Amino acid sequence: MHLLRSAFLALVMLAAQPAQAQAPRPLVWGDTLPATLDPHAIFDVPSQFVLLNVYDGLYRYQGNPPRLEPWLAESHTVSADGLTWDFTLRAGVKFHDGSAMTAEDVVYSFRRLLTMNRGPSAAFTPVLTPDRVTATGPLTVRFVLSSPYSPFLTAMPLVAIVNPRAIAPNVVNNDWGAAWLAVNSAGSGAYSVLPGNYQPRVSLDIQRFPDFFRGWAGNPRPVETVRARPVMETSTRVLALLRGEIDATDSYLPTDQVERVERNPRTRVARDESMRVFVIRMNNMRSPFNNRDARLCLTHAFNYEGFNNVILRGFVVRNGGPNPNNLWGNPPDLVPYAFDLTRARAHCDAARAAGVDLSRPLEIHVQNELEQTVQAAQMYQADLRRLGITLRIVPNTWPGITSSTTRSETTPDMWIHWVSTYFVDPENWVGQMYDSQFHGTWKASSWYSNPEVDRLLRAARTSLNREERQRLYADATRRVVADAPDIWVYNTVNLRGLSRRIEGYTFSPVGSGGEIRLMSLAE
Repeated sequence: MHLLRSAFLALVMLAAQPAQAQAPRPLVWGDTLPATLDPHAIFDVPSQFVLLNVYDGLYRYQGNPPRLEPWLAESHTVSADGLTWDFTLRAGVKFHDGSAMTAEDVVYSFRRLLTMNRGPSAAFTPVLTPDRVTATGPLTVRFVLSSPYSPFLTAMPLVAIVNPRAIAPNVVNNDWGAAWLAVNSAGSGAYSVLPGNYQPRVSLDIQRFPDFFRGWAGNPRPVETVRARPVMETSTRVLALLRGEIDATDSYLPTDQVERVERNPRTRVARDESMRVFVIRMNNMRSPFNNRDARLCLTHAFNYEGFNNVILRGFVVRNGGPNPNNLWGNPPDLVPYAFDLTRARAHCDAARAAGVDLSRPLEIHVQNELEQTVQAAQMYQADLRRLGITLRIVPNTWPGITSSTTRSETTPDMWIHWVSTYFVDPENWVGQMYDSQFHGTWKASSWYSNPEVDRLLRAARTSLNREERQRLYADATRRVVADAPDIWVYNTVNLRGLSRRIEGYTFSPVGSGGEIRLMSLAE
């Protein structure tokens, strides 16, 4: 009896106490995840989420239009000949293990990137070797380029600074810790990876790093924990948002889902002008795509207006070439190719007269988790049928397609993707898409080759004069467009479905609005 009374009194006292405030449930991010966490091994849109949140670079893009701001670096100087770049680092930056970042860590990071020669290294390997990156003091780093490279600073945000002390115990057979860093992290970013919580392209859990060098005073209610949970099928992804199972979709929300998301009182659509271009690639080293008339036939057979204004409901803007319309160096007088089956048929006839076989079925690879790529292929398939050309649609994934583009023999006939903003310079688009020295990368996967275009792009890359660079890129772009190596469809408006519990969502074309440190949650 005494025990029962004591238990009853304990329950009464517990009930009388004020309820403990519950921590807000984690932010559930429904965007695509990368195939590896190693920031030096991959170079695509999903990897930007890890680069922005788990790691830091010397400089970072912020805002829209994107501004290049000092980040881990406080400042830099460059010699008059454009070869020697000196960076002064911030003091007091900590990695997630609490150790201080030094100039030697920056040197290690760049040497690791350049030696591994993967991912974003392509932006630097033409002009920089590992031995030309040195520490000139505890917080000063020097880069000595082999030739002037104007995009050097604009490409700097591509390179994550990693912690060699975390990596060193996990190096196996001189692999720079690649196997370990593929599933772990060694950064200084606003969030750290929860150990054992990453499955490639399936799940990733990150938690706020209280000692982040920029502090948290500007966001009094930062997101503490993020669960990244991609939902691969479009309709399922949207339904999960509407049900509150995820808080954000990817940034490729189909336009036919916009109204549905906006009707729901718990969700909204963030619409932001982007610098992402939609392109249908053609393998120029394989017949029939190695013939210009055949490519022009295929170019005039795509119904741009029907796709952009009917299927996508005018949420995009037509562009006439590989560069975003709002990028300097893009020719202002560039006239886009038109949908014209009569002209398409004439070019097909000219190709056949030259001995080109257009009878074999052509294959177009789509990203089956991104509905727009499927819609474009299906519409294209129907119009090509009117020309007597058979187009087979092959479902694939981003990693599956990009892994095939290392050789022309394994690159698909055609495939559909976007070229996003990794750094804001024509080099990011026309420069790396159509200079033959980048063959073997997914960006140059049309395997286009034109010696005069190579010359113009390489001159633009090394010129230190902005006006000259603009002229060179414009000239190169006109020549590329005249050759029609690919089919350029639109310059996108970024569409992301968001839960209304997310506050402070801020968009930048670099990273597509995935910087979590700026967000908070309303419960």
